[in-house]
Amino acid sequence: MESNSAADKNVFINTVNTNLQNFWSNLSERQKSILKKLWTILTYKWQWQIILNAPFLVIWGLDQTIPAVHSFDMQLISSLPIPMIIKTYLGFS
Repeated sequence: MESNSAADKNVFINTVNTNLQNFWSNLSERQKSILKKLWTILTYKWQWQIILNAPFLVIWGLDQTIPAVHSFDMQLISSLPIPMIIKTYLGFS
């Protein structure tokens, strides 16, 4: 069973690598040099910070584009047994 999941991961990684190589080969030399310069401007720590925070950026983007999430949050918070003075400070009254 584990070999199937490992094989699936290898297929996914190979597909991603192939797509990235195709994307890179389709760029002009000017675009390649610009991307290389942008990537080298970022320090090693910033590169890792971006990589590690990318999933949260996606979640935040989805949260900003779906307004129903906020109305649900407001209904949930207003239904909680929080003292009225705290709700007033938070702006939920």
